[in-house]
Amino acid sequence: MTTLVSLAYLISGVCFILALRGLASPETARRGNQFGVFGMALAIVTTLCLIGTASLWAIAVAVTLGGSIGAVVARNIKMTALPQLVAAFHSLVGLAAVLVASAAFLNPAAYGIAQGGGIQLSSLIEMGIGVAIGAITFSGSLVAFAKLQGLVSGKPLTFRFQHQFNLALGVLIAVSIVMLIATQAPVAYWMIVGVALLLGFLLILPIGGADMPVVVSMLNSYSGWAAAATGFTLENPLLIITGALVGSSGAILSYIMCKGMNRSIINVILGGFGNDAGAAANAGGGANDRPVKIGSAEDAGFVLKNASSVIIVPGYGMAVAQAQHALREMADHLKDAGVQVRYAIHPVAGRMPGHMNVLLAEANVPYDEVMELDEINRDFGQADVAFVIGANDVTNPAARSDPKSPIYGMPVLDVEKAKTVLFVKRSMASGYAGVENELFYRDNTMMLFGDAKQMCEQIVKALDA
Repeated sequence: MTTLVSLAYLISGVCFILALRGLASPETARRGNQFGVFGMALAIVTTLCLIGTASLWAIAVAVTLGGSIGAVVARNIKMTALPQLVAAFHSLVGLAAVLVASAAFLNPAAYGIAQGGGIQLSSLIEMGIGVAIGAITFSGSLVAFAKLQGLVSGKPLTFRFQHQFNLALGVLIAVSIVMLIATQAPVAYWMIVGVALLLGFLLILPIGGADMPVVVSMLNSYSGWAAAATGFTLENPLLIITGALVGSSGAILSYIMCKGMNRSIINVILGGFGNDAGAAANAGGGANDRPVKIGSAEDAGFVLKNASSVIIVPGYGMAVAQAQHALREMADHLKDAGVQVRYAIHPVAGRMPGHMNVLLAEANVPYDEVMELDEINRDFGQADVAFVIGANDVTNPAARSDPKSPIYGMPVLDVEKAKTVLFVKRSMASGYAGVENELFYRDNTMMLFGDAKQMCEQIVKALDA
């Protein structure tokens, strides 16, 4: 029996690795998901076989309830709310790690970690580290959810000596873990939980909206390490492997995104990179009185019809309007007319890694037309039109020219180098980072105010006419 269980867990682990490998490319993402589903199903069935029949009814009720809630949420969730959903799922992983560790601490005999009337040393170490990571993941993910949902301001919420205070909390957690190992005192355990929950809030609150995709990625890594720690507590090798895969892949993704944004990975872990001083300075009055060129769908249709090369830059505004299908229809009209059409994706466009890729894939946009920043940035200078739909911060020249800006140093798409920039936006409001976009006032920029989906549909009609 033990051999069969180990073999099943090994197959599940291999499936999870293949799932991650498949998700690395849009062409293989569907197959990767299938590997992940099969691996998880095999892991669940194997674990149920280990438990026996005594608790099956309780497990069945929990699985039915949780599965039903998950199915309803998955079927009804809008693409615009997907980042919030991911953040909420991360919080549940962190909470699960805290609850499992707490149950093991209160009843170690049930988990097979009791020793001489107490808890064995290795389990105490695993428990202390795991509950700290889980609590930070839980509270930090709640803040990320609140920011993405608009319940909390997307601007960095900073205070004096925040890094020193966070450092003190980290030291207090470390001291509490040592006390837990030395004394097994309940007060030390609950001190770890309480301080870690507070630290999770304070790590994410100071991070601005423009950097939220990196935060979501890092919280994904935290949730993986929390799951791995839970695996040690439960002595479950598959949970250890799965948690380590999620934790390491999330950390690598965060590092790659930080390099793409010219940010420090250490600042992401510590929280609070960026500040709102620049945003306040750039979002102040006076600048909105500057003249801008305002066009209509007919104007845009005329410009696009006479172009030979068009680069489309999607952003969160496209997701909000659910305009990806109308955008693809517009692109198809242009391609039928002999226009070269490509899509430029910034690493942090949207509210989570790969957000724009998911939306474009949903609209059946060919994968070979979707380019990353490094692949296409040099081509804007030769493009006739840059069609920006809902993107803001990722096209803002202030990231290169204004050292006071909170997005300064972040690589942006060089859309201003195109002969004409068509900018679809509801209003002149600043982006999620709270920074006014200098691109609005450039001589080669034409603003197209309105709902992104309706604007694309109107442009299609203009192209037909």
